[in-house]
Formats: sequence, structure tokens, C-alpha cells
Amino acid sequence: MRPRRILPQPLLSVAAAQEGLVTKAQCSAAGLDKDAVALLVAHGRWRRVVRCVYDTHPTPSEQRRRDGRHDHLRRRAAWTAMLAVGNGIATGACALALLGVDGLVEQVLPEAARPGGMHSAVDGVTLRRYRDFPDEEYRGRRIASVVPALAQALPYLSRGEVVAVLSDALREERIDRGGLDDVRGMLRGRRGAARALGLLDLAGALDGSAAESFARLSFVDSGVPPDGQQVRSTLDGVFLARVDFVWRLPDGRYVVAEIDGRAFHAGEAMLADDAGRQNRLVAGGRVIVIRFPATRALSDEPPTVGAEMAVRLRALAWRPTSGLANVGFVAL
Repeated sequence: MRPRRILPQPLLSVAAAQEGLVTKAQCSAAGLDKDAVALLVAHGRWRRVVRCVYDTHPTPSEQRRRDGRHDHLRRRAAWTAMLAVGNGIATGACALALLGVDGLVEQVLPEAARPGGMHSAVDGVTLRRYRDFPDEEYRGRRIASVVPALAQALPYLSRGEVVAVLSDALREERIDRGGLDDVRGMLRGRRGAARALGLLDLAGALDGSAAESFARLSFVDSGVPPDGQQVRSTLDGVFLARVDFVWRLPDGRYVVAEIDGRAFHAGEAMLADDAGRQNRLVAGGRVIVIRFPATRALSDEPPTVGAEMAVRLRALAWRPTSGLANVGFVAL
């Protein structure tokens, strides 16, 4: 027997809103019984994710190639948790993925909590015993609000991810400095919180992306903290460019580091704009531009971007200036 070629449109609409996932109960409600579901799985059109949750995409998740693939897979993990856990509330990194907080560069695993911290094992999902935290509605489900989601996630993230997600939350005004203090308060007493607490003050709203957060940390770790970030430069009063990182040299020149993220530096038009901007910056001989791809900034493989910048800056006699405020504007 072959599976149905045409599936109920209401079920397809549900799947589209849930990153391609549906539950056994949703199938039944749409008129697709367990035998029909079993046929779809047996013929490779659907895949079982966890108990009673199915992926309607025929390509295995790890083989998919699409725009926003990593964000899709993170949201899919969150939906897996919410669908697999009765009354499940997406927590931690899963909630952050659904809220659109950037900075999660590693794989996100399905996790959720039940109201009141109730616990019973669910295959393939980490069930957290969090109690009484603020949550909000998301497409008919519940997810942790941004402050508790950050406090829940940070102890399990890498050092770079901690700084990147906090920086994104500050930059996008999901939290302010008061919200950061709230995260600090909710973190205290949690397992693994000590490391995360020591990183909160490294968050910066000037980071334009996760790659910039990782790069800034690498510069700091290598002893070459930038003199300026998101710096506007002008020539004879005319705006030239805004650049990611700047170091001021003793001879009056400037070294600029640009992190080329795919979202902002892809396509012929953007590449042409980048080239034109760099040409304007270096034309007067007072600016040295060094570019790093985002993938390089996100990697800790040696030599890191920080290590390379340290070698270049020391060769140019750069020295850190005590008490130097962020250079936000440069007139060439």
C-alpha cells in the first residue's frame, strides 16, 4: 500500500507553523490515522523525531540546505520539545531561538519544562525542573520570556555564546542594563552559574553580530582590546564609512578590522559596496584595513583573529592607552 499523495491542507498549515513538525494528535485531528502516518514513515516521506512527533520534510534535518538553515534547526529543536512534552514550555536556548536572539552558534538540543516544575522523562527531550518563571505565548504554545530564558541558557553555553547572546539582547533592546541585572539575579544559585556570572560584564551592545562578539573576545584575550567599535569616519566633513573595530597608532594612523558576515557582506552589490568603502578609507594613507570572514572570527582554531591582530598591531608599535574612551568618530 502506498501513502496518500495529497495530505490535508490544514495539517500542512500546522506543519508550516511548527518548522515542519506535527504530532500524532494533530494528524488524527486532520483525518490522518496511525496507519496512514506509519505508511508515510515507512516510505521515507516523513520521519519520526521523538515519540508521537513527526517531521514532514522528506530530507533528513542534518542534510538540509536552505537559507537560515541553522536558525531553522534551532527552532525545530524547540518545537520538538514543546510538542513532545504535554503542556511543555520551551526554555533556555530553545526559547532564545524562538525569540530570535542571535548568538547561538552550537547545536541546540530540545528542552522544555512543565508548569510548576513537574517532571517525568520524555524520550529525546531534556525536561527541566524550573519553577515559577515568566513565560509568554508563542503560536499557541508557551515559551520562557527573554530574561528567564537567558538565565536558564547561559550556564550551558560556551563562553563566546554567552557574550554573543547577551550582546544581541542588548543591541536589539530585548533587555537593558537593568534587565542584565535581572539575569544576574536569576542566575545566582544555579548549577554552572559562576562561570556565566563572570562573563556578564563582557556583553556589549556595540557588537553588530555574533561573529563580532567572538572577534572582540579574541582581541581582548590576545591583549589588543579595540580602541573603538562601530566607528564613524569622515573626510573633509563627508561621511566615509562605519567600521567594526579601530586601533589608533602612535603616528596618527588607524588600523581597522572588519568582520565580513554573510548576512551583510554577500552578493555582488554588497561586495561592490564593501570594496568602494575600503577604497575610500585607505585612499589617504592613514587607514590600514584588515578583513576577517565571520567563520574565522567564530573559530578558536589557531591562529585566532586576536592572535593575528596582536602580531600586526605590535609590528606597528600600537600600545593600549590607559583609560581611553571608545573612539566613536574619526576625522581623516
